[in-house]
Amino acid sequence: MNQTEPSPSEQGLWVCHLGTIPYREALQLQLLIRDLRLAGELPDTLLLLEHPPVYTRGRRSRPEELALGEAYYRARGIELVDTDRGGRVTYHGPGQLVGYTIMRVTDIGVHLRRIEAALVAVLAAHGIAARSRCDEGSDYTGVWVAERKIASIGVHISRGVSTHGFAINLTTDLQPFDWIVACGLPDVQMTSLAHELPDPAGAVDAEELRVEVARRFAAAHGQAVQWVGREQLEARSQAPTLREREMAAA
Repeated sequence: MNQTEPSPSEQGLWVCHLGTIPYREALQLQLLIRDLRLAGELPDTLLLLEHPPVYTRGRRSRPEELALGEAYYRARGIELVDTDRGGRVTYHGPGQLVGYTIMRVTDIGVHLRRIEAALVAVLAAHGIAARSRCDEGSDYTGVWVAERKIASIGVHISRGVSTHGFAINLTTDLQPFDWIVACGLPDVQMTSLAHELPDPAGAVDAEELRVEVARRFAAAHGQAVQWVGREQLEARSQAPTLREREMAAA
């Protein structure tokens, strides 16, 4: 890193909007960014995106949570993917804002509470009274409107750096949640921003929500937002690492 280039810790929170991207592709990108973050080659990074229909199984998932069988889901165009994140089975699909947080984390509980607080603040700005239910146990991690779940959270920490993150339902078709035991909670009722808006005729501006989520998330972690493009992330991945540069200079 040259002397005129700010260090990762001075660059704030990098936020990249990826649009719609398959789950497996996003996972590989997360792992790439994680390795760069571990090497000190990237600052903390938040990826904002949307997935085609997919069920993801967290580390605590059980077979009975996909009770209708994989053939049923695949026939409806829903992919199934096992992941190393915490939590149980959940659904990602169009109309949902997904955020993957690749950042230094010293306390996973604090990290989860900050994510919840950021999303609660976003919803409050739209007139929706949401809350955390963390005091009810790990199965209730996420954001709730009364007894309805509007956002799911599941992360993985490796060598002090997080991957995975959160998903908040904006205009999501909620029916695929009914075909599984969502989040390991048999009686859970999922909801979305579109369903909870005080004005039923109110429109959901996805771009505005992305900007607000990024701002609130960064603020909850004491950082400023720096928007970047995917090409900037990929350029860093192709550049020589700090160790390689040091060896070349020796």
